[in-house]
Amino acid sequence: MVSFARGGAEADPSEVALRDSQGALTWSAVETTVEQIAARLLATDLGEHRRVAVFAENSALCVLVHVAGLLASTSIVPVNFHLGPAEAAYILDDSGAQLVFCGTETAAAATTAAREAGTPQVVGWGTDANGVTPLDEWCESGPKVGELTLDAPPRPNLLYTSGTTGRPKGTELPPTMFAGGATVREHLERLRANPFAQFGTHLVVGPLYHTGPLQAVRLLSAGVPVVVLGRFDAEATLAAIQEHRIESSVMVPTHFSRLLALPADVRASYDVSSLRFVVHTGAKCPVEVKREMLEWWGPVLYEAYGATEVGTTCLIGPEEWLAHPGSVGRPSPPFVATVLDDDGVELPVGTEGNLFFRDSTGRGIVYHNAPETPTHPSSGPEGEPGLFTLGEIGYVDDDGYVFITDRASDMVVSGGVNIYPAEAEHELVTHPDIADAAGFGVPDDEMGEAFVLLVVARDASAPPEPEVLRSWLRDRLAHYKCPRRIVIVDSLDRTTMGKVVKRTLRDRFLAAQRG
Repeated sequence: MVSFARGGAEADPSEVALRDSQGALTWSAVETTVEQIAARLLATDLGEHRRVAVFAENSALCVLVHVAGLLASTSIVPVNFHLGPAEAAYILDDSGAQLVFCGTETAAAATTAAREAGTPQVVGWGTDANGVTPLDEWCESGPKVGELTLDAPPRPNLLYTSGTTGRPKGTELPPTMFAGGATVREHLERLRANPFAQFGTHLVVGPLYHTGPLQAVRLLSAGVPVVVLGRFDAEATLAAIQEHRIESSVMVPTHFSRLLALPADVRASYDVSSLRFVVHTGAKCPVEVKREMLEWWGPVLYEAYGATEVGTTCLIGPEEWLAHPGSVGRPSPPFVATVLDDDGVELPVGTEGNLFFRDSTGRGIVYHNAPETPTHPSSGPEGEPGLFTLGEIGYVDDDGYVFITDRASDMVVSGGVNIYPAEAEHELVTHPDIADAAGFGVPDDEMGEAFVLLVVARDASAPPEPEVLRSWLRDRLAHYKCPRRIVIVDSLDRTTMGKVVKRTLRDRFLAAQRG
């Protein structure tokens, strides 16, 4: 009997539990590998906080290392596999990780980062790089504990933000997402109450250094089979859903856009009727994109709005969304939404302003190594415990549903008028010739700032004329809300979780203008 995963694992240990592009593992094989790694971790001195980094691309082994870390009462630090050695070294040093696991593609960067950060051990798979101890050799060497008791306390992940406004900041997996429990055994029992755990095979399509895709680790630990895909491929995703009868997944709006961009006959050739629970997160989903996905996949899409630092602050199901299109849902306990003006004064229902949340537990946002980080800088020197913002503009309607209208930092002030690029962005992505859009302000001698909108054409070989698009927008929005200039680009370089880093886009645009 599998000792850590119940349910399907107990029913048939010979059933496939975990798949990736390299093959499949049964529950028995998963148990053997996980317990070997966990036993070695338990016998290793990892310091007071027992932090271990995982710096690897998506694979079955990546998932297994995460699960082993959970069982061995370690705090896993997922590291973005796109990072260079210096960036990774900062995270290793800041987190205090005493060991870093790596894969084939990240071995060179991991060894350099570990050396710079003073991390004593690098363990990896699929590589013979100097300085990397092979995983199987590491498991066999050194001390090991006997049978896992699962009696140690569970430890939350230490996750790092994307660092779009400076150095990445570490934050422990918040209580809204960490199942807790006095022991790992109790923690596993609580994981089985996860809404995802009520469904069958789970599909991983996002990178396993983000909170959403890491749901797979919790589900495998709870006895739910998992299929792991590598870098996102729209048709491969549909093929996996059909072949493995996928019931749940975590996706982002960019995944939806790429799936919808497939030819209609390709989309129709795959059976997606097994899907039951698909949560999308990471960025606000354009209304038309979500509507098309609901028409295709049916009422299986649930939107989770929040952040790594606090977890899900709002949630909305498919039927609710159809009744309140564009909403990210009602606040989920312990959060209450409030909208404030720039002086911190609460605004009436239906009024757009700075969107804040009150955490009734008083926790709010807490950063590792930054205990004095304010959660509400505009509330004055006293502050308010548990009050925080995710940096967005929005409003709450009469029914308590939250709507996001823009990022506060994205606001363009042109001629003394506040312009929120999201209005034009959301309008333009409904245009049949446009796949994506992102706007920002650039310096302007006359107006202070000028609103520029970058757009991606659905057909790169025949993009629409920018002036035609400007005219189209002016028929739908007040003229002051329309961009001074529209520029056709090949890509907005969204992150793997669907976010646009506007600071980078703006800097690149300005550099091109100067060049």
